[in-house]
Amino acid sequence: MVSFASDYIAGAHPLVLRRLMETNLEPLPGYGEDPYCAGAKEKIRAACGCPQAQVELLTGGTQTNQIVISTLLRDYQGVVAAKTGHVSTHEAGAIEYAGHKVLELPQRDGKLDAEVLEEFVRGFYADENHEHMVFPGMVYISHPTEFGTLYTKAELEGLSRVCRKYDMPLYLDGARLGYGLMSREAELTLEDIARLCHVFYIGGTKVGALCGEAVVFTGHNRPAHFVNAVKKRGALLAKGRLLGVQFDALFTDGLYFELSRRAIETAEELKTILREKGVAFYLESPTNQQFVILDDQRAEELKKQVAFSFWEKRGPNQTVARFCTSWSTTREDLELLRSVL
Repeated sequence: MVSFASDYIAGAHPLVLRRLMETNLEPLPGYGEDPYCAGAKEKIRAACGCPQAQVELLTGGTQTNQIVISTLLRDYQGVVAAKTGHVSTHEAGAIEYAGHKVLELPQRDGKLDAEVLEEFVRGFYADENHEHMVFPGMVYISHPTEFGTLYTKAELEGLSRVCRKYDMPLYLDGARLGYGLMSREAELTLEDIARLCHVFYIGGTKVGALCGEAVVFTGHNRPAHFVNAVKKRGALLAKGRLLGVQFDALFTDGLYFELSRRAIETAEELKTILREKGVAFYLESPTNQQFVILDDQRAEELKKQVAFSFWEKRGPNQTVARFCTSWSTTREDLELLRSVL
């Protein structure tokens, strides 16, 4: 059996595990006050070209999204997101559970458009009844998107302009950020993202860590008493060292970017194999997630030897399936897929 089900099917990269083992018996302060957390944050600031950034380490993506969004919004505000955005679809209503509505907008290949966003916000304030409505308080995007697509520099600049015009934070979900940065079609750098977004996070869970996401507030805009808010939401890790050691390792000698590059290389090989075997693509993705159309009978046969993700039904006899590569995907995995197909 070989798995392309997701990009977090493996544990941690051996270098990350080695650093956890090497530091395991050191007596260290709790709650992220240890030198490894401090070192990781400094390395992340340097990688972002953003020395003033405030960096916080959290454990998972949904948790991170809920905490960042709920602490930045006021109680009368909601978060604007694409209809296909992760906070809109696959987070079990976590944002609504925290008391904030997700204001869904149409998307194009998973992306929000700056003109659509501005039309929506302008229309909201033009409505004479808007005091009776949920205010658009911030904007959520992900890069790569849920469809593995990427924002261009011009697209992110457009969204940033609208957000600054209406004083709304622009928040970028970077669960798979490394794979977006290292794509062959990438226009955006980490420095660009730090310049154009008010807050974003660098995903570790899907890029070589056992767990962990690094939230970057780019302009002294971290909510007041953030640690208090994190703890109140049950998310403050006593052994914060576990996150610090991992991110310190990932941002030493470019490991994070090297692991991301490997996933892109195997994704390109995956696309070649799928095309060779006559598999139709649902859309073109330049990152590690590939979406294909399978006849249901072929999908059922394939499941016997290959794990992949169901995405959506497409007509009565077809399924859209997702195949993911990651830092841990091997060429042996790819050859087995080729053989099975």
